[in-house]
Amino acid sequence: MENLPKAPLPAKLAQGRKCFEQWRNQQTRRTRLPKHLWSLATELAREFGLSRTACALRLGYNCLKKQMEAPVLGHQTQAKYQTQFVELRPAQADPVTECAIECENVQGAKMRIQLKGQDLEGLTRLCRELWSPHS
Repeated sequence: MENLPKAPLPAKLAQGRKCFEQWRNQQTRRTRLPKHLWSLATELAREFGLSRTACALRLGYNCLKKQMEAPVLGHQTQAKYQTQFVELRPAQADPVTECAIECENVQGAKMRIQLKGQDLEGLTRLCRELWSPHS
């Protein structure tokens, strides 16, 4: 397979690459990238894509990806992404709901209750009364 000529970098990405190279040339030993360069890298990655930016700036793909996923602190970001409570209500059930409940105790007594409608509030009390030993 032939090596295809690479497309030139967009001006903004080339400028970012220049900033990174200048910073690297000033370092005498390995040091962490300053926050302003990480901010620049994440901004460029959002515009030009993660892989292309990582290659152009000579950054590890996964390192840049982690930086993009990290929460950004600051007043502007917090105001932009304020969460709000949203209540999700279930869909309206069919107004004529039907159910049948069958109960059996240890003595073998059986009870079957067939209900229609949505108002089932007294069901627990009814079952307790029917099964209590003092009835």
